Amino acid sequence: MVERDADRLYQAMLARDPRFDGRFFVGVRTTGVYCRSICPAPTPKRGNCRFFASAAAAQSAGFRPCKRCRPETAPASPAWSGTEATVRRALRLIADGALDDATVGALAIRLGVGERHLRRLFDTHLGASPAAVARTQRLHLAKQLLERTDLPMADVALAAGFGSVRRFNDQVRQVYGAPPGSLRRDHGRRTGGVAPVELRLGCRPPFDWPALAGFLSARAIPGLETCTQGYRRSIRLGPACGVLDVSPGPGGALTARLHLDGAAPLLAAVAGIRSLFDIDADTAGITAHLATDRRLAPLVARAPGLRVPGAWDAFELAVRAVLGQQVTVAGARTLLGRLVATHGDPLPGADGQGAWRLFPEAGRLAEADLTAIGLTRARAATVRGLAAAAASGDLCLDPADDPDEAMRRLRALPGIGAWTAGYIAMRALRHPDAFPSADAALLKAARRLGIAETARGLDDAAEAWRPWRAYAAIHLWHSLSDSEPRHAVFPAAPVDRNRGLADRRPAAGDA
Repeated sequence: MVERDADRLYQAMLARDPRFDGRFFVGVRTTGVYCRSICPAPTPKRGNCRFFASAAAAQSAGFRPCKRCRPETAPASPAWSGTEATVRRALRLIADGALDDATVGALAIRLGVGERHLRRLFDTHLGASPAAVARTQRLHLAKQLLERTDLPMADVALAAGFGSVRRFNDQVRQVYGAPPGSLRRDHGRRTGGVAPVELRLGCRPPFDWPALAGFLSARAIPGLETCTQGYRRSIRLGPACGVLDVSPGPGGALTARLHLDGAAPLLAAVAGIRSLFDIDADTAGITAHLATDRRLAPLVARAPGLRVPGAWDAFELAVRAVLGQQVTVAGARTLLGRLVATHGDPLPGADGQGAWRLFPEAGRLAEADLTAIGLTRARAATVRGLAAAAASGDLCLDPADDPDEAMRRLRALPGIGAWTAGYIAMRALRHPDAFPSADAALLKAARRLGIAETARGLDDAAEAWRPWRAYAAIHLWHSLSDSEPRHAVFPAAPVDRNRGLADRRPAAGDA
């Protein structure tokens, strides 16, 4: 990140998108202060901003750290952005339950830092300890479960990550001033019985549910997921397995229901849902930026609420991308259905009509004979190599990590080229600037709109769309299947499954 990228970095700062947090810093000439990209202070004018790749560079240029967002460089660290990445990874692991039954020291070992250093990073960037962050997340989730489900108290305690019911009771009393039973009674819920866990997740409007549902419906793996009026899939969540249902709800929100066979770290489920449906994207700000290109302006005007469909599980999405190389969406769906049917664990009776299956774990696919499901030897070797790297920990597909480094690691694997790595970065790593320009459908849309005739030309044109090239790609794909204006809001009528985003097909030679 350097000054020559200033215009696109300023757009990222306007959106305050957390995916850019720690990747660049902003020096404000009028105040002499430098900030993180998500600083809550009023956004300075473009002409007053200087951009730096690290906090150290900003300080060397004479800027002092902002007291509101605290972008300080830690001692002996090359740049604050590196420590921020450590904190982001730690928060993701905590959300996945890393501190439910382990210590802060164990978490530090997983992150490759010392325990004292990790505590210092949390104090610097969050003003709270790792244990306090985990405790707050547990309590917020516990309150939701008490008010919105009929789960027994012991199950609520375990699902929220408390090690014991006694500890759960004590902390609820301490924070909310009442025992858990009182919170449930005050909210009008009855105790006892078995019911699905129901969560309501707010979205930043506008949100184009029909387009997102259409994209997921076209790619739904038989036996693992469906998408009609809502989205449903089998899930593995810690020690529990079950089914996730997500549908558009009132007031611009998604309603998620989890039917699980036991207690699970539900914070991880919330994170997965937010990623899959791109809930946190500032579509209004992204649309405003893309609309400055007169060739894209008609597309974003027709569908201002388009999201980049994410992934429930990054490894699963990576396998989907490999099996989607040089085939149609329908062809990839057939191969994935065979993969799940042959190597996925069964989930009996999940949909009331028969057995569903879970997506196969990496360790199993690393040893599987995949030619039996119709893969070529080369493609089967690519999947096994990807699975082996994921199972061993050599490949970590974590959105908290640097996406450029993750794509470099992906492309180092045999059979994974630029299109595959870019598609994985776009959907699994949640990189808002990923752009698989070698995609044949993208080039088809670009030619139709007079944007470019070649992949190189498309790459050049896409420079103006930074840092939201992934969203530009979604609009280009969508333009191939939707040419009529419509409102990008939660629909009252059932979803039209035939109005999804266009099938995409990578260019020959990618892998």
